[in-house]
Amino acid sequence: MFSANWVVGPASQFGCPLSQKMRLPMPETRAFIIDDEPGIVQLCERLLSRDGFEVASSIDPVEGITRLADESFDLLLVDIRMPQMDGFAVIERVRQNQPDIAVVIMTGFGTLETAMRALQQGADGLILKPFEEGKDLVKTVNQALVERQHKLEIARLQAIRPLLDMTETLFTETNYETLLDLILSAICGHLRSSHAAIYRKSVEDDAMHMIAGIGKPLPEEDAQKEEGVLARAYQWKTAIWVNRQGPDHSELQAALAEYDMGAVMCVPITRQDTDFLFLAGRDTGESAYQLADLDMFGILARQADVALENARLYSELRDYVRVIEESQQALIQTEKMAAVGRLTASIAHEVNNPLQAVQNCLHLAQREELSPEERQNYLDMARDEMERLMTTVRRMLDFYRPGALDREPVNVNDVLDVVLSLLEKQLSDNKVAVERQFGEDLPQVSVVRNQLQQVFFNLILNALGFMLDGGDLTISTQHNAPNLEIFFEDSGPGVSDEIREHLFEPFVSNSTDGTGLGLSVSYGILTAHGGSLDLLPGENGGGARFRVSLPLEEA
Repeated sequence: MFSANWVVGPASQFGCPLSQKMRLPMPETRAFIIDDEPGIVQLCERLLSRDGFEVASSIDPVEGITRLADESFDLLLVDIRMPQMDGFAVIERVRQNQPDIAVVIMTGFGTLETAMRALQQGADGLILKPFEEGKDLVKTVNQALVERQHKLEIARLQAIRPLLDMTETLFTETNYETLLDLILSAICGHLRSSHAAIYRKSVEDDAMHMIAGIGKPLPEEDAQKEEGVLARAYQWKTAIWVNRQGPDHSELQAALAEYDMGAVMCVPITRQDTDFLFLAGRDTGESAYQLADLDMFGILARQADVALENARLYSELRDYVRVIEESQQALIQTEKMAAVGRLTASIAHEVNNPLQAVQNCLHLAQREELSPEERQNYLDMARDEMERLMTTVRRMLDFYRPGALDREPVNVNDVLDVVLSLLEKQLSDNKVAVERQFGEDLPQVSVVRNQLQQVFFNLILNALGFMLDGGDLTISTQHNAPNLEIFFEDSGPGVSDEIREHLFEPFVSNSTDGTGLGLSVSYGILTAHGGSLDLLPGENGGGARFRVSLPLEEA
């Protein structure tokens, strides 16, 4: 027969009280009788056996205590007055090894003092001798078992309540290493344990390895031993509760002696992708674990397992988001560099014209017949053209460099002016007239300036791609609380129905020379700013009309 104090049912059954599901089933309730009167002992044996109890007895209290230290029983029926030792001393000694045993006191002296002391000693029932009827004894014993069970359940509930606050703490911690430390602290604190550890199965060697520990827990090599506590818990998928001192000595108690530990609880948790073992331990000389401790440990282990899984998933999500952000920045920069090709002619013109002017001015300034005033005039003209060239180059560098990612308050009208100045030559060459309908005294928005320039640049280039024979581009800004809105409307053919549904997806374009990334990148930038990019029906014909919306609360 297995001992009910160290082998319990599968960890998956922790959802109900351990007393109901987690003890291995026993054929009958075991009762032990201690009384120095042989006649009383025989009577109690006969009455309880008839009621289905498995009964053992002793007329010597010292002998009875010794046997109760070696075997598990559910009930102790003990006389108060005995020559060698009184019943209260017997109760105290027995409960050192079997703290959950139910106790019924027998006495021929039914005084108030006796009843009070019985309550103080934690007795679960009291019966007077001689018994008037046999059914009185059976009734008292059964009531004591129920009462003891009730006390144990109350103790478990009281012990479990502090776990609620701890569970909230575990679930809010997303750093895996910090969470491991919190779990170990919870095991040591709530279970009054000197040692704690968490073991996880490795996918590399399919063995259990300690991932966190405090004190001197069982070494991970114990999981490889056939008779090891960790090995039994893992192989059986069963929670194990072992006290070094107590009934039913076993090979597991020998394992505790090997590691100089007084008591151990081990709870396995099985997942589809991995297995965990949670361990709590006490030193020799410390109190033994009780069934209520195993109840609490089972709940704590389950909650810890969920918290660890949450932390793992959060870490994976955090890494995934970081990769997405890096990819988004790379995509933005790629689209910027793709736009360089479309601006080559405009850039060449913007640079070449001032250089030609400087060359001409310097050539004329070298003529000997010029007066000093005329020569200085040509030099001043050359300096002005150089300044214009430097301004153009600086604007281009500001636009194409990756730029900072810090947000700053900006005026969208100023940003639009900068972008339009860069595209002025290309707009002119394509015979596109720009009408600016900028609102006055607009509030600033908090954005990454470089990225907002990219959005405006993409939208204007997108409009140019559909007005190859010239046209009109209307850009308007307005304050529409709680957002700031910017509209781009062209006089082109508009967006086809088959493209409209997928317009903001990468590599989707109506244009034959576009990359298909401009609108997708712009959409991502605005979404990251808490804004939006929408295609609206045109107000002045069949052209495309885009609305950029930016939240003012971000300012």
